[in-house]
Amino acid sequence: MFFFLQGLIIGISSMAPIGMQNLFVINTALAQTTMRVLITVAIVIFFDMTLSLSAFFGMGALITQFPLLKLLVMFFGGLLIMYMGYQTVRTEPTISNVDTNVPITKIISISFLVTWANPQALIDVTMMLGAFRASLSDSESYIFISGVMAAAIVWFGGLALVMRLLANKISISSLAWLNKICGTIILLYGIKLVYDAVMLMIN
Repeated sequence: MFFFLQGLIIGISSMAPIGMQNLFVINTALAQTTMRVLITVAIVIFFDMTLSLSAFFGMGALITQFPLLKLLVMFFGGLLIMYMGYQTVRTEPTISNVDTNVPITKIISISFLVTWANPQALIDVTMMLGAFRASLSDSESYIFISGVMAAAIVWFGGLALVMRLLANKISISSLAWLNKICGTIILLYGIKLVYDAVMLMIN
C-alpha cells in the first residue's frame, strides 16, 4: 500500500501544476456539455497513462541490465526532479483562454502531440519515473506504477468534476497554490532519490 500511495502522490503532484493539459480540461469543464467533458478527460488520461507506462518500463528494462545506469539515473534523475520541483514552486501559472470548441478528432491529435511530441516532456517523465524505477524492486515497481495510473484518473477526473460543480464560484487563478504545494512534494522526493543514490555509492 505504501508504494501505491507513493505513486499516487507523485503522480498527482506532477500533474497538478497548471499547464496546457490542465487548462484544456478546466476550460472544457467550464464551457462544454457533460458528455464532451467526459470524452476530453478520458482522452487526456489515456495519453498520460501510455506515456507513464512507456517511460517507467522502458527505462526500467535498461536499468535492469546495467547497474551503473541505475545509479546514474537515480542521481541525475533526482537532481532533475529537484529542479522540476523548484521551478514549479516559483512559477506563477498563467491562465489563458483555450479554445475547447473543437472536433473530437482534433482533441485526440492535440492531446497526442502535447504528450508524445514534446521532447522536454518525454525527457522529464522518462527521467523522473526512471529514477523512481531505479529505487524500487520489481514487485514494488508494479505497485508504484499502479498508483501513478490511478493518479491520472483521480486528478483529471476530480479537476473536471470540481470545475463543473463550482463553475460560477471558483477563480481559476486561485489554483496557483497548487503549484507551490506540488512543487514542494516533488522537490522533497528528488532530494530523497539523490540521497539514496549517494548512499549506494558510499556502500
